[in-house]
Amino acid sequence: MALSKKLILAIAAILTMGLFVSGCTDTDTGTRPTQNTTITVSSAASLTEAFTAMEKEFETDNPGIDVVFNFASSGTLRSQIEGGAPIDVFASAARDQMDMLASKGLIHNDTREDFVENSLVLIVPKGNGLGITGMEDLTRSDVRNIAIGNPETVPAGKYARESLVSAGMWGSVSGKMLMGENVKQVLVYVEMGEADAGFVFSTDASSARRDTIEVVTSVPVSTPVTYPIAVVSSTRHLEESQRFVDFVTGENGRTILEQYGFSIPQSE
Repeated sequence: MALSKKLILAIAAILTMGLFVSGCTDTDTGTRPTQNTTITVSSAASLTEAFTAMEKEFETDNPGIDVVFNFASSGTLRSQIEGGAPIDVFASAARDQMDMLASKGLIHNDTREDFVENSLVLIVPKGNGLGITGMEDLTRSDVRNIAIGNPETVPAGKYARESLVSAGMWGSVSGKMLMGENVKQVLVYVEMGEADAGFVFSTDASSARRDTIEVVTSVPVSTPVTYPIAVVSSTRHLEESQRFVDFVTGENGRTILEQYGFSIPQSE
């Protein structure tokens, strides 16, 4: 009889342990957080402040999606995508960079949209010690360094070169150019006084450190400074990437972009 009781107690203990383990497993499975999907957005450097401001609101509206930004010149980002970098969304500061990807089938064309416009300005260090009032002053001998984004990869630099060529000034000033890898580096050159003047987008001038630069004049461009955005064709997260594009081009995204000085294309 004693042996029987021990057997009964052993069986009961085993059953109890089994229920306990089973209960823990169910609970763990039920409360384990779902892994978020991360999308990488490669964006023109001039969008740094605006897109960074969008991040929290987008992720709040889209729980389960984490956004990682990769800011650089549009040409550099385009080259990375051509090289197979794991990028989900591309936002360019110029249509031609997006066109190159489209011609190679590297973006989903049906997701492409022109979402903002910008303008080009000439800036100088605070105080304007050389008294520069317009582009024509850049040809003066006392103006030695002019900061510009590399025209081959930086849209702001490309627009600036086109404007100087159109004005018949490129030959006179090309030897003074201090090339930047992106428009933000050009801004820093002028902020630090390493350049006597520089060409940046108006939104970049607005983001400059306080009391470091002055905007001298707007720079005429032959083509509108238009920014396209699209989902990259190699993405593994098409739905999540499209959600980000929809947010940027939607009411909330446009409001934020306008707050940072961008304008919405009239056709929109």
